[in-house]
Amino acid sequence: MESQVSKETSKRLQTYELTLRDLEENDIDKLHQLSVGVGWPHRPDDWRMLLKVGQGFAGCDKIGRIVGSAMWFPMGNDFATIGMVITTPQLQAQGGGGWLMDHVMQQCHGRRLQIIAPRVAYRLAHALGFKAVNVVHQHQGTAVVPGEISLPTDSRIRPLKAADFTDIARLDQAAFGADRATILEELVGRSTGTVLEREGRIAGFALCRRFGRGHIVGPVVAKDSADAIALVAPHVQKHAGRFLRVDTTQPEGDFTEFLGHCGMREYDQVSVMTLPTTTESVDTEVHTFALVNQSLG
Repeated sequence: MESQVSKETSKRLQTYELTLRDLEENDIDKLHQLSVGVGWPHRPDDWRMLLKVGQGFAGCDKIGRIVGSAMWFPMGNDFATIGMVITTPQLQAQGGGGWLMDHVMQQCHGRRLQIIAPRVAYRLAHALGFKAVNVVHQHQGTAVVPGEISLPTDSRIRPLKAADFTDIARLDQAAFGADRATILEELVGRSTGTVLEREGRIAGFALCRRFGRGHIVGPVVAKDSADAIALVAPHVQKHAGRFLRVDTTQPEGDFTEFLGHCGMREYDQVSVMTLPTTTESVDTEVHTFALVNQSLG
């Protein structure tokens, strides 16, 4: 399904006269107020990171207040994710989210698209042609010491070093299916990391950084659940007694059982949706066990 995108930069929506403009770093405090207003946990610094790796629009009312936002994050030459689609409840009821999405999709023309849609955004994304292809399970809670974790055979876990970047970028692209090197570079500067070495080669990695109410672990790229657990365990140990979050597409199994055992029970589910609706099956030896976040996949 091909979407019809809008080229209007202003629009009247019943009681609203909306104007569209590019997001700027000076908007961070207003964007933070917008996300707090709908119950999202993003801190000003979380917005700051997103503005460094993506682009977006602000929907402003007639006195210049930001009442809506939408962003896109290019990855390589042919893929992008869409995120931070937020509107005030009044604007949402009048169709403002669809107008913002139209403009974002116009900027992403020719790219494969992904949006991770909460329930409130599912109908809008579906109406624009997106199809649900997976589910993200949001696990969070006060971290509990995981106890002794058996390392996979012939493996060791060590801290991430700057010299590892090329290897983890290669693994991330193989698992995710798009080039996120620019985003990964920004993440590494904000994160502590673990890598799993096997036979002298890096076979997986996990990053952990400040986000929202505490810390988030992601991305986590590994061959299997045993490797993923070994990579995440040191981060859980470090943040025991504090809020920790992991977003994963694993619906069940050893990895999610491990998260629950460590105090991070499932809190919510959201839908991974794509456009076009057909996706290529990729045969890879590594998989993404935890997302960066719901905007960046």
